[in-house]
Amino acid sequence: MPPPVLVLVVPCYNEAARLRPQAWLDFVASHPSVSLMCIDDGSGDGTFELLERMRSASPGSIDVLRLSSHQGKAEAVRAGIVEALGRAPALVGFWDADLSTPLAAVDDVLALANRRPGMDLIIGSRVMLMGRDIRRLAWRHYLGRVFATLVSLALDLPVYDTQCGAKVFRASPAIAAIFASPFQSRWIFDVELLARYLALPVEPGGAPRRARIYELALPAWHHCPGSKLRWTDFVRSAFDLVRIWRVRAARPGVANPESPR
Repeated sequence: MPPPVLVLVVPCYNEAARLRPQAWLDFVASHPSVSLMCIDDGSGDGTFELLERMRSASPGSIDVLRLSSHQGKAEAVRAGIVEALGRAPALVGFWDADLSTPLAAVDDVLALANRRPGMDLIIGSRVMLMGRDIRRLAWRHYLGRVFATLVSLALDLPVYDTQCGAKVFRASPAIAAIFASPFQSRWIFDVELLARYLALPVEPGGAPRRARIYELALPAWHHCPGSKLRWTDFVRSAFDLVRIWRVRAARPGVANPESPR
């Protein structure tokens, strides 16, 4: 059997009440080139058993990796990406288990990856534009806008949304490198992975790292009740962001957007 085009990592922690197994099963049935790597992050509510039933229903398309204890989303995603890269796909990525980003957006990502082969990172962005169906809690939206502005300054990158749980990467040594070691940030590992990517050296004759990141405005995103994020996490994230900025600012040449990263 040829390797999948895309392996999507689905991090799960106590998702038994929110997981929609049939939606995932219908998706892999209609997308034979995509497989799922479901990560049970030490759940205690029956999530693992639910994932195992999904795997049994579609054994060629769904795999389940169980972590021995709860380690957080950052490590669950990292472990899943490392495992996924071992399957030799063209693309790897991660998608929130609650399907706040509808699976229909995967087709948009795949089309973009084919159209723009120079893009290493494709990150979903929740932009409230006319004709888009973005439903977020008001306080999370406005705190998110403040946070995104700070991230843009810290990374010297005009990024609109780093925290959307829909990201896809072109499988390559560069992507393997940014997931090779555990993230220091528990709360904003998405920002840390961008910082790691920007810090990588550019291949001879290659485009700058910042030119190989594409933000895809999602057609729909719906807040799902039961999210484990709280407003106090934004405070913790601020401390993580300062640390990421300090590491990045300590590197020579960081002030020049076109300098090798």
